[in-house]
Amino acid sequence: MKEFGGKALFLDRSDINTDEIIPAKYLTENTKMALQPFILEDLKLGGFDPRKNIEGKGVIVTRANFGCGSSREHAVWVFEVNDINVVIAESFARIFRQNMYNCGMLAIELPKKDIEILFGLGDAVTITVDMAACTLTAKGSKKVVISFNLNEFDKNLVEAGGWLAYADKNY
Repeated sequence: MKEFGGKALFLDRSDINTDEIIPAKYLTENTKMALQPFILEDLKLGGFDPRKNIEGKGVIVTRANFGCGSSREHAVWVFEVNDINVVIAESFARIFRQNMYNCGMLAIELPKKDIEILFGLGDAVTITVDMAACTLTAKGSKKVVISFNLNEFDKNLVEAGGWLAYADKNY
């Protein structure tokens, strides 16, 4: 089974929308890989530079209502082609969250207090996810283990590698 986790990128803002994740002007690209260099290009966040801060990261930790705005799979695809396979937030826009699962990736919702704990671990944080136990382990200035909920269907989608692989296996 695929491993989920990696070094964490902290985006300390709520309401990061799909236009900030991948600007609409790139939606005419005809491959997922063509989206790769444009990840978070329009995100305005103090001290954040997508050309410097994203490389080598596998997890995003952010605030509430992540992925709001236009419904587009491209917003998930750009994470996929940049090797980011987990997004952790207080909440997600419904369509973005489902697109994550449909693409075989994890959208983990945590209470605000747990998000605060993750942000409090410093800048050099590595997160690993144990899907079977529904826990994540974050190592930074200290080590913490946090439980999360994942319904059985979404777990099956992720374990299969996404909706298409799940459908091939089950239908």
